[in-house]
Amino acid sequence: MDFITDAFNGIVSFNWEPIFQLTVLALIVIAGPAVVFLLALRGGDL
Repeated sequence: MDFITDAFNGIVSFNWEPIFQLTVLALIVIAGPAVVFLLALRGGDL
């Protein structure tokens, strides 16, 4: 039973903040070229 408790504590104590920050950063970085691509696809019209 200690193994299950230790595994759960390892998951809970894992630092999730950098994962979320990197995910949001990736979404922001990808959004720029995506907007340019969509504008080019539509002929420059918003």
